[in-house]
Amino acid sequence: MLEQYIRQRRQERPILLMTHIVVGYPSFEASRRMVDAMVAAGVDLIELQIPFSEPMADGPVILRANQDALAAGATVQRCFEFAAEVAAAHPIPFLFMTYCNLVLRPGVATFVQRMASVGIRGAIVPDLPPEEGNDYLEAMADARLDPIFIFSPNSVPRRMEMIAAQASGFIYCVARKGVTGAETSFTDELDRYLERCKAATSLPLALGFGVQDARDVAFLTGKVDIAVVGSQTIRVLDEQGVDAVGPFVAGLREGIPSGLRPVA
Repeated sequence: MLEQYIRQRRQERPILLMTHIVVGYPSFEASRRMVDAMVAAGVDLIELQIPFSEPMADGPVILRANQDALAAGATVQRCFEFAAEVAAAHPIPFLFMTYCNLVLRPGVATFVQRMASVGIRGAIVPDLPPEEGNDYLEAMADARLDPIFIFSPNSVPRRMEMIAAQASGFIYCVARKGVTGAETSFTDELDRYLERCKAATSLPLALGFGVQDARDVAFLTGKVDIAVVGSQTIRVLDEQGVDAVGPFVAGLREGIPSGLRPVA
């Protein structure tokens, strides 16, 4: 499962990278080229977001990508087909990021079994609280998939511990309150938040919401296991085209101090 993969990969790298695409944006062909480029650039995990009309956790960059993908004809069926294609083509784990309505519509067990059948390794469903997700958690456990849950800066220790007890794979720590895409200040305050996260769980930690460049990845090295880059990749795509995505991702590790070694 994902936790074992992450821990093994961390023996080789001081920090892992997880990138994010909105499937079908700006087209399925472009999405495939982006995934291929990201894997070639050394990404360790990729989040595949199924476009949704009301992505409540997402800021304007990813919101517009969702809307444009839907307008261009992206469907849940086509996203599953795309996931099967990339999971078969590449050795890294792929996760779905989606919203509760899309999981509930076909039935939780059906959706989860379908994820497993196409090679998806886990899922992030930000609007599904763990205390309301018994059917989802049971289905994920039966399919040997990892439900990824979220810590936020305003999560109190007791709630963090409850969330961690339901999660597997890793915990996604959001760097600040609000939605994706806004600027994040990487300061001592973030360090204190991450110490609370580490105290609440033994699972690997990923951090996203505002990771934009190599300096941010360098700051997070030694503090979390995975740096998550989402909105900034879409900005690069929009401003410079698909061919710029691979070099951008490859450059994210440039700020890691040369003397830093992976964990033992």
